[in-house]
Amino acid sequence: MAQLTGRSVLTAQAALLAGAALALLIREMPGLVREIRIWRMVGVRSRSGHPR
Repeated sequence: MAQLTGRSVLTAQAALLAGAALALLIREMPGLVREIRIWRMVGVRSRSGHPR
């Protein structure tokens, strides 16, 4: 069996963590897009110079 160095273990952990984060982002993308559309319709951004 090949001997694992500390650097290779850290690299493998970083790759696994990045893959998990990317998978979570891809899975949540439709919901995030929907939320952004709702925020735009409601006008969440502060419009200090534009009274309603």
